[in-house]
Amino acid sequence: MKKIILVVLMVCFSVGAFSYEKRNLLQKEAAACNLNQELIADFSEIGFPDYAERTFWNALPEVVRSQYIGQAEKYLDYNWPVVKATDYLEIIRSGDRRQEVYAAPRAALVALVMGELTEGEGRFTDQIVNGVWYYSEQTWWGWSAHLTAQKAPHGLPDADEPVIDLGVGEIANILSWTWFLFKDEFDKIHPLIAKRLKDEIMKKAVVPYYERNDFWWQGLDGTREVNNWNPWTNHNMLTAILILEDNQQQKIKGVQKVVRSLDEFVNVYPDDGGCDEGPSYWGRAGASLYQCLDLLKRATNGKFNVYDNQLIKNMGNYIYKAYINYPYFINFADADATTGGRPQIIYSYGKDIGDPVMQKFGAFLAQKQAWGEKTPGGKVDEQIMQLMYLKEIENADAENALVSDFWLPQTQVAGARDKAGSSDGFFFAAKGGHNAESHNHNDLGSFVLYFDGKPCLVDIGRETYTAKTFSSRRYEIWTMQSQFHNLPKINGVDQMQGRKYVATNTNFKADAKKAVFSTDIFNAYPEQAAVKKWVRSYELDRGKRFVVRDDYELEKVLEEPTTINFVTYCDVSELHPGVLLLKGDGFKLEMKYNSKSVSPEIEFIKVTDNGLKRYWPDGITRIVFTVNNSKTKGKNEIVITDAR
Repeated sequence: MKKIILVVLMVCFSVGAFSYEKRNLLQKEAAACNLNQELIADFSEIGFPDYAERTFWNALPEVVRSQYIGQAEKYLDYNWPVVKATDYLEIIRSGDRRQEVYAAPRAALVALVMGELTEGEGRFTDQIVNGVWYYSEQTWWGWSAHLTAQKAPHGLPDADEPVIDLGVGEIANILSWTWFLFKDEFDKIHPLIAKRLKDEIMKKAVVPYYERNDFWWQGLDGTREVNNWNPWTNHNMLTAILILEDNQQQKIKGVQKVVRSLDEFVNVYPDDGGCDEGPSYWGRAGASLYQCLDLLKRATNGKFNVYDNQLIKNMGNYIYKAYINYPYFINFADADATTGGRPQIIYSYGKDIGDPVMQKFGAFLAQKQAWGEKTPGGKVDEQIMQLMYLKEIENADAENALVSDFWLPQTQVAGARDKAGSSDGFFFAAKGGHNAESHNHNDLGSFVLYFDGKPCLVDIGRETYTAKTFSSRRYEIWTMQSQFHNLPKINGVDQMQGRKYVATNTNFKADAKKAVFSTDIFNAYPEQAAVKKWVRSYELDRGKRFVVRDDYELEKVLEEPTTINFVTYCDVSELHPGVLLLKGDGFKLEMKYNSKSVSPEIEFIKVTDNGLKRYWPDGITRIVFTVNNSKTKGKNEIVITDAR
């Protein structure tokens, strides 16, 4: 009975730690700056370079201009493909999302638009017209996996119920910018081109946004918490509204609705600014929020400005806190192990919030990605924005962001390295949290360990998305299970998914000599694990060693063994009982353990999924330590040191 009461109290406390106030800070700012009066009436007033501004386009570096033109030339004879009914239906037949079917024509249109903007001779205009006509005649612009948003059965889009998903938002943005940039050129060819394009964007995206509050990502019907879909799609819809809406009062209403929806995203964010979806998803979470804030500021002549708010600052600087060493970032949950970041957004976000570390980090990432030597990526507006800042960022101070340590107490993620400003030696990051986070894996208490900026003990990540990934069968996928993270399997039982499975008493302390993270993960396991306490802790003795400790108490020892699992990208061999050798990319580490307490097995796992091959092409190895203890209480310690 006492244990039941204790568990209830812990669950209540932990869930409370993830409940957030209705700050509504963006709506308050809209009222304070009098957005209704300040909102621009014509998108051209914002000051982005348009097609006619030849001085801007002709001044681009010649290497960039030639690449843009060369990329567009590849599509001069492009045959715009049909998205077949069977392409949509594949999601319910095999689970294949067929993303490439939607990506190819989008890439063609963006390349043609950027090529024509750069060259300015009309050579690509006809193919741009073909592209906008192609999209105008499509039933739906979204991705098949998201058709569940409509009332009709899943599998094919319902032309009578236009729904807005990520894909619809992305295409609406690209087409709105295409209309803005080339509407006069279209009218020279035929008056129905620009008219048809605008009508289709309004019908398929803008009007449904006005009329509906029940798209889950809007957060306006109170049915569920939102994630990166919210700022990502809202930025695209805000763009379309500002460009296309002729009625100023309707434009104001539409923008105010975007602001209300964005507040639902900001309201559920923790005070520490941590993105539980991880750094790669931050590129469409915190970064997309910044795109919205930047556009709102520009559309009000600088009046809408929330960059002095501490939460907005924290949501920005998360990106360099979660950074290991280029190109590696902390990749808990579905996040990618490597990402290029978004240099211009990181630079500009840092500049606006007055964070020199973030600003210099953006310039550093730009250097790493050959800034000014090749065309930038992204949608049309994102590429234009990067080109606008090309010279400024090229000439800015650049510095790698290697912070000594960080602690996000609400998100319950921490990290530390041997020495600030250096990638030499150990870096670790660990997490607590709960097992219902966005893009969740069952991974409470897990960690990653890097040495000299290279992967050692890793988070595998996630395989290529299929229908199964976001279904009730998600946790049948091996990469989602706790046994394939750096975690124990207790009495043969893995962690479970759900909000009630939470870490408790999570703490982090750091000073010049050491950094220590600890959390009790017993409540992440179901009752059949028969565990009363499992305190997992990580200690970084800076410049010396890294230690993993387990202090546990079981209700009973069951027949299935308890194992302590580690996943590594290193080659693993046994030097002798009590010591394993981990050979990584340019380093060797010794993993020392008590051979009487635990017995290791080394298991190589070949990586076949193309998504995972991006990070772990040579396969991964799982080290499975079986706990040799018939008692209900015990302690284990794994010590990792430099073997060079």
